[in-house]
Amino acid sequence: MPTWRESDGRGAPPVSRRARYEEPRGPRIPGIVRFLLFAGILAGVVLVTLLTALRPVIRGGVVSWAWDNPSLILRVPFVDQLVREDLGDKLTAPNPGGGTQAIFEVQPDDTVVAIGPRLQQQGFVADQRAFIYVALANDLQPHLQAGQFLLRHDMTPADLVVALVRAKVELTTVPITFREGLRIEQMTALLETVGSKVDPKDFYDLATHPTPKLLADYPWLQAAGLPQGASLEGFLYPATYTLINGSNGGPFKVTDADGLVRMLLDRFHEAVGDERMNVPAARKLTFYQVLTLASIVEHESPLDAERPLIAGVYQNRLDGVNGVAKVLNADPTVIYAVDTTKLANTPIESWKDFFFWEVPKGTKMGQITLPKALAGFQTYQRAGLPPGPIATPTISSIDAVLQPNQKDKFLYFVAIPNTQTHAFAKTLAEHNANLRKYGYQ
Repeated sequence: MPTWRESDGRGAPPVSRRARYEEPRGPRIPGIVRFLLFAGILAGVVLVTLLTALRPVIRGGVVSWAWDNPSLILRVPFVDQLVREDLGDKLTAPNPGGGTQAIFEVQPDDTVVAIGPRLQQQGFVADQRAFIYVALANDLQPHLQAGQFLLRHDMTPADLVVALVRAKVELTTVPITFREGLRIEQMTALLETVGSKVDPKDFYDLATHPTPKLLADYPWLQAAGLPQGASLEGFLYPATYTLINGSNGGPFKVTDADGLVRMLLDRFHEAVGDERMNVPAARKLTFYQVLTLASIVEHESPLDAERPLIAGVYQNRLDGVNGVAKVLNADPTVIYAVDTTKLANTPIESWKDFFFWEVPKGTKMGQITLPKALAGFQTYQRAGLPPGPIATPTISSIDAVLQPNQKDKFLYFVAIPNTQTHAFAKTLAEHNANLRKYGYQ
């Protein structure tokens, strides 16, 4: 076999296979470390890819969680960033509601999160979340106070935050409470005592002789059956009202007689509702007649549970059940007319000292003679309903008249002494027995 020299042909031995591929000597990185480095780089690439491609999905989930926990939004930078991204231009854009002004009320113990939905509902901000975020970022909560604030409907969230600190409206107000069963003259007398800017005489004149403009603004009065030339007796709802005596700005004006009457009518319509005023034909009464009878029921019993029975008694009388005369024999209507006669000769400023609803002494109700203009209220002598309501009834009395309890065909009732209840009877004999039982005879 040839020698290595002969086979090489260069006069030197050939380079061995091992020598030809041997790497330079030095420190070597273990395989596991190289694997971990590779895995880390790969994970980073995957994470960046996920955050880029799936960011909208991730943002949606994080944002949803954030609004369930709004106090944590600003504490977690990553969450804060995603919330800001989600809100975008809403954080700085004016509300597209125009420049009209309105009052927004902050209740005691309200929080920024609590008033956000109300601001949106009342049209001050398009997205409550934008306001809440800006309010939290500007630390509004410690500066938020109860009161009324004058806001515009075209404010940015930042404008709202400033206005809820600086735009508080100070009102000078007087509360007045009209309880159930008051007649217009009693309401007028009460106005003499509260120190409001409502002129009692102006109120009385408007309530008893409503102007064409007022009536035109409340078409439901005519639909309810209010006769032409009638007063608003019965329609002035009993409740507590706030009368404005003055303010330091805003769309407020001092409450006058017209303003108060409108407040009372608005509250009546809101409380009673169109459904009640749309009396079913089967009842064979207009709503005005329902209101008239309800005002009588109101003065007969303070108990809601008894009112349907009393309404049933009066309806049975009107229907002539068991051949009874179709007269109401209602004491309150006669007392109303007697008081009306006395009040006509008493100055308005003295009505606050007048004793209303006093039972006439010395004669029986059925024997009292009334002036011709008031003769219709003598329900012992005149058949049917009186000309109109004698006071403002409660919803309970109205409902009692709408659905009277006539099941037992009671025709009489008498007050049981030292209680608020009544004893009912079907016949005159039973009624007389009750009168003797309870000391009336």
